[in-house]
Amino acid sequence: MNNKHSIITKLAFLSVSLMVTSAYAIQGSLPQLKAALHISQTQSEYLVTTPSFAVMIFVVLSPLIQEWFHISDKKIIMTGVTIVGLAGIVPMFVDNYLTILISRLILGAGYGLYNSQAISMISVWYDGSERAQMLGWRAAAEQIGQACTLTIAGLFLSFAGWHGSFAVYFFAFLVLLFFAMRVPDDSKAQDDHVEEDNLAAELTESDQNEITKISPVVYLLVLFAFLLVVDYVGMENRFPGLSVAINGSHYTGSSMFLSLMLIGATLGGICYGAIQKRLGFGTVYLGLGLMALSNFLFGFAGHNFALMVIGLLLIGFPLQLVSPLIFNLLPDLAPANRQPLVTSLCLIGFNFGSFFSPSIAEWTNRLLGQPTSGMGLAAPFPVYGVALLIIALIIFFATRHNAKQAQ
Repeated sequence: MNNKHSIITKLAFLSVSLMVTSAYAIQGSLPQLKAALHISQTQSEYLVTTPSFAVMIFVVLSPLIQEWFHISDKKIIMTGVTIVGLAGIVPMFVDNYLTILISRLILGAGYGLYNSQAISMISVWYDGSERAQMLGWRAAAEQIGQACTLTIAGLFLSFAGWHGSFAVYFFAFLVLLFFAMRVPDDSKAQDDHVEEDNLAAELTESDQNEITKISPVVYLLVLFAFLLVVDYVGMENRFPGLSVAINGSHYTGSSMFLSLMLIGATLGGICYGAIQKRLGFGTVYLGLGLMALSNFLFGFAGHNFALMVIGLLLIGFPLQLVSPLIFNLLPDLAPANRQPLVTSLCLIGFNFGSFFSPSIAEWTNRLLGQPTSGMGLAAPFPVYGVALLIIALIIFFATRHNAKQAQ
């Protein structure tokens, strides 16, 4: 069996996360797709967003499929990556919109089938600071994967047309081979005791030696995940409109700054392990504080474009401090055989947050009496910033209460 502590094996664990965000790889080819298939702008955008619908369904079904058919995490991950590769390349060979849309739906099913297991398998095999580091690296791998697949698909588009951009999904088979060769089977590890960090002890009233059921705190983390992504995706969605409002209708440079967001997110994921090792549960306060600051800079920037960009670039770093912490808490909040389920629940929170972010931003605008155009697009973000600070205070007082109860 390969040594789980070796760099190569760790890279194999992380490699499958490189493809999780590859649904966005074809964004650069949407104008060509729209023209070639004679479809509307909305129909072309569905080719990017449709996989997320399937992800939300299959992150629920995946642990059930594992339980029904007694499939290990490694095998379900390999199945999901295989589906991503096969479904991803279908549009290379067809010109029918409905066929391509169905293939994208199946692509999302592949992501959903293995996304939670890619996280929970790390929690099964690693513990302590090593687990925290791996979860941070996994979050960074998603951002790196999105940046790389976008770039590679764009290169394929430039010399092979829109059909060629889908060739990026051939990389799924390379990932599959690497993962299959280097990652050990997890069936034995799921029956073994996993050493706990006791991070979650700060959120619960007692420190149990043996975890036998899912803690109610898991459902609070799902809501937490939902709110974090509502904020992050909302800022991402509204920045282009605000850029035009500030710089004029002919401004087209917003995509460059949106790409730079990934750098901050990647750095957050890379630094998470070291920061968590030093601050422990205090990492959540640092993350929420920086996210709130980002929202205030973005929301109160007015016509100061530089200040708005600083707020935009800042938000990715703290998000990747807080989101790995959510997954790092899960092994202390549920038994090992329920890790795929609780991980799936948190992923649903993230996906629903992404899906509903535009509606929540619109509702916030209405409550504030601000238009959903021009500079009014920035209105929700100071509200989000205040909400994040309130959440931080609630967590702080809740953990102090639980600490007193335990004494």
